[in-house]
Amino acid sequence: MKRLSLITAMAIAAVAAFAQEKKQITSPDGRLTVTVFNEGGLAQYDINYDGKQMLTRSSLGLKTNVGDFTKGLKLVSEKAKSAEESYQMRTSKRKDVSRKSNDMSLTFENAQGHAMVVDFSVSDNDVAFRYTLPRPEKGNPKCAVVYGETTAFNFPSYTTTFLSPQALPMTGWERTKPSYEERYTLDAPLDKRSLNGVGYTFPALFHIGSDGWVLVSETGLTGDYCGARLSEWKSDTGYTVEYPQKGENNGFGSEWAQIALPGSTPWRTLTVGKTLKPIVETTVFTDVVKPLYDARYDYKAGRYTWSWLIWQDNATVYDDQIQFIDLAAKMGYEYCLVDALWDKQIGYDKIEKLAAYAKSKGVSLMLWYNSNGSWNDAPQGPRGVMNDPVKRKKDMAWMQRIGVKGIKVDFFAGDKQETIKLYEQILSDANDYGLQVIFHGCTLPRGWERMYPNYVGSEAALASENVYFDNNFAKDEAQVLTTYPFTRNAVGSFDWGGVMMNHFMSRDNKSRHRRYTSDTFEMATAITNQCSINCIAMQPNNIEELDSHVLDFLRNVPTTWEDTKFIDGYPAKYVVIARKHNGRWYVGGLNATDKPLKLKLNLDLISGKTVKYYTDNSLRKGEKFLTTVMKEAKVKKDGSFNVTIQPNGGIVVEEM
Repeated sequence: MKRLSLITAMAIAAVAAFAQEKKQITSPDGRLTVTVFNEGGLAQYDINYDGKQMLTRSSLGLKTNVGDFTKGLKLVSEKAKSAEESYQMRTSKRKDVSRKSNDMSLTFENAQGHAMVVDFSVSDNDVAFRYTLPRPEKGNPKCAVVYGETTAFNFPSYTTTFLSPQALPMTGWERTKPSYEERYTLDAPLDKRSLNGVGYTFPALFHIGSDGWVLVSETGLTGDYCGARLSEWKSDTGYTVEYPQKGENNGFGSEWAQIALPGSTPWRTLTVGKTLKPIVETTVFTDVVKPLYDARYDYKAGRYTWSWLIWQDNATVYDDQIQFIDLAAKMGYEYCLVDALWDKQIGYDKIEKLAAYAKSKGVSLMLWYNSNGSWNDAPQGPRGVMNDPVKRKKDMAWMQRIGVKGIKVDFFAGDKQETIKLYEQILSDANDYGLQVIFHGCTLPRGWERMYPNYVGSEAALASENVYFDNNFAKDEAQVLTTYPFTRNAVGSFDWGGVMMNHFMSRDNKSRHRRYTSDTFEMATAITNQCSINCIAMQPNNIEELDSHVLDFLRNVPTTWEDTKFIDGYPAKYVVIARKHNGRWYVGGLNATDKPLKLKLNLDLISGKTVKYYTDNSLRKGEKFLTTVMKEAKVKKDGSFNVTIQPNGGIVVEEM
């Protein structure tokens, strides 16, 4: 009996030890802590910042065809290390990036003895983790299918959310959704159901009451995996990671991920801070990835003109594009984008002539392409080229020969692995022919600025075209553009598609509905929106209409940045961001409220410096539009600088 009791006691002790098993990873500055638990065979984690719980107990795990890694798990080993890396970026928020992290790899085994590794990398404000399935030392399997995850993000009950709903597959215009073009819900409670009942897209922003903020996203996505999203919120688990919907891509391709072993998932990322500063400034999306190939050419950043935003399809004709090439030349811009239907309305032969004319003016063309062949009904051409490797390379070789420097590829829709492979193939082939790439009607970029050196940016949001199409959206432009610096643009380069200077959404600048933002607001978006080839959607008439100080700013506004700093703001209300170019700071501020906003900014970056200060005059009786004024001002020695931003207005502070 005594021997039996001893055995029982030992068993109970073993179970107890198993139940209490946990590991901690703390950031280099000691403020951010991730705790990983293994209780009852379930892998879980939570996150604390400055002693406050930012993420409550949340699940980890994978379901695969080589084993279930969601239950019956045993933690069998750990490897911990400190890491430090410095690298340079050409097309992102910061040129010189340095990162320190504390990393830990935890190996779990399931009941069958199969292994799953969870890699954590924790820096001062960022947590990144991914799963790796190793290859057995002997025998098979050498590949696997991942059916899904139990990965969860569970937040305190008082959390509010800023989320963009997932669209249903094969919906929207010409069945082109999902394309990350849904409106964000603002400061909503956790239990608010999404618009379509199928969860939310990345990135997802969470306000943890007075304790701080968390931005959830993913990075490191290649053609070796599918894109992911968040589920609806559930009271017991929070939000879980979901894979693509079965109906995406016209039902073609699997909603699962197929990987070779060893193989890893993309990184799941959480940016955590007491304030919004880490959210805006984070570089985690490039920190934990590596370049996948070298740039074959010296790619050039810059600005582009674009007829389509205001002049629409009918302007994709030779004579109209000449006007926009001339506009680019007058403004000193590097590029002109020729949009959809050029293959029919201009033709390949005359595009060659157009490219030669652009070259004579010091301008390079970019050309629009439909990504599509068979998965949605978007009719614009060139169609059936980018999805076909033979036709794609043929057109890319032709573009290189005539001097075209970039492409904009549109209408993808969906996150299946089949679709992600197409993005990667287009980028890789384009690099062979010296082409930079912008994506529209597309998924969220996930670390692509570093992974693919010829990648420029993506739309992946409800963007500028809707200001043209919808008067109600035009009224909300300020609200939208004060949301994206904290969400969409926080995790990747963003092609909003236009610093718009027409007062009305028409070629004659007199008809259709108006623009509701001020000119200074639009100027400031060239700073608050980050993309290395940025669209300045001026029209030829703007040359004569705009004041000289406005034109001077638009001629010289940069698109690449040495550094980025968050100054002030709150999502959907206002934002002030500073960016540095060639040693000089530019500050852009936007006001989405209906009242003048008086702020005392801390601009210690340029303490005591004289600046150019662009602002809006308040509306006088009989006026419809705010007018931009520019004056010289001085930042106080303590860095303070008082501003007033008018409703739907903006400010720009430019270091002299």
